[in-house]
Amino acid sequence: MPGEDTKIRAAARDVARLAGVSTATVSRALNTPDQVDPDTRRRVLDAAAKLRYVPHGAARSLRSHRSKMIGAVVPSFDYALYARTTSAIHQYLDERGYSLVLAEQHYDLSAEVRVASQLIQHGVDAFVFVGLDHDPALFALLEDYGRPYVLTWGVDPLHRHPSIGFDNQAATFAVTRHLASLGHRRFGLLSAPLPGNDRALTRGAGVRQALAEHGLALDDAYVQYAPISLRAAEDAMNRLLALPEPPTAVIATNDVFAVGGMMACRHAGLRIPDDISITGVDNTDLGATQTPGLTSIATPITEIGRAAAAQLVARLNGQAYEAFQSFPVEIVHRGSTAPPRR
Repeated sequence: MPGEDTKIRAAARDVARLAGVSTATVSRALNTPDQVDPDTRRRVLDAAAKLRYVPHGAARSLRSHRSKMIGAVVPSFDYALYARTTSAIHQYLDERGYSLVLAEQHYDLSAEVRVASQLIQHGVDAFVFVGLDHDPALFALLEDYGRPYVLTWGVDPLHRHPSIGFDNQAATFAVTRHLASLGHRRFGLLSAPLPGNDRALTRGAGVRQALAEHGLALDDAYVQYAPISLRAAEDAMNRLLALPEPPTAVIATNDVFAVGGMMACRHAGLRIPDDISITGVDNTDLGATQTPGLTSIATPITEIGRAAAAQLVARLNGQAYEAFQSFPVEIVHRGSTAPPRR
């Protein structure tokens, strides 16, 4: 049976042709990038990613020598929850003699392909990715070079890709239904932008699903998107509060948004939960230590990390593993929710 080395792969000349440069420039861009201007280097990297090109010599070496390095590619280093998950990955790997290599893709799925290709060049044995939606070129690249991977923070409903996480839609469905059961009928949503972020998309879908079951809908004006930061969340909540009829309940798709929203309410002189109810997702210390405490969804942040690391180590060692794992979530009730004022 043909070995992996006999597969037809892109060559440096193919990358050069697509990028409009010489093969020597391709070599410099990949091996000594400081010698190439940024625009040219980006064209070369884009072309290499599109062609799923990894230098043959490096690929052969990497296939024959395990590095015991695992790559974790996260959307952003700024979001603390990804740090907690990757910390759990690191702890598990370190106990077993593996190293963790971190990279970020800034919610850009094409950039994620480039990052993965670069990590393969540097000898990474396996990968952890966040979310379920990725560029098909990423999976083709990983298959070409025989790199095990696991997706996290969600579970692939079609079981196409090994994945470990929880049901994001069910999480916000549960907390929205809780608010509706309290009597709220005018809702707002604070969310991260949807491009490159399937978690935000499915959490928004959970809100809409719960509202539909109560005969309600979420008007576009009552949905505010913002980067994940307290200041951006505060500004987004101010836009909701400026509506002619502000919401009586706001669902935030994470605790950062929720706490930023609480800050805006306090600055506006609104009392939580007397004047407005707010909920979050992830049950972080940030929300738990607010006054009043934030009602939030407890998610398996560290459990995901350890399970992902355990799966990859098992696969690299030829051991049995569970390809799909879904952890439960639950509402943690605190003082930020109450029936609306009559």
